[in-house]
Amino acid sequence: MAKKTEKKIEPLFVKSKVREYIKGKDCNTASAVLDGEVFNGIITGMLDKAIARAIANGRKTVKDRDL
Repeated sequence: MAKKTEKKIEPLFVKSKVREYIKGKDCNTASAVLDGEVFNGIITGMLDKAIARAIANGRKTVKDRDL
C-alpha cells in the first residue's frame, strides 16, 4: 500500500523577521511558533478569506480592503 503524502505549504513568512519582531517586544519565540503549521494556517486562512471577498466583489485583484 502506498503512503499518502500530505501537501505541505511553504511558510508564507520570514522566520527571522517574526523572531526579530517578537524579540523587539522583549519576548522569546518558541520554535513551534516558527516551525509549526498554526502560524502559516492563520496567514493562509486570512488570505483565503480575502481572495473569496475579492471574487465575491467581481475582482481578481485582492486589495488591502479585502484583508
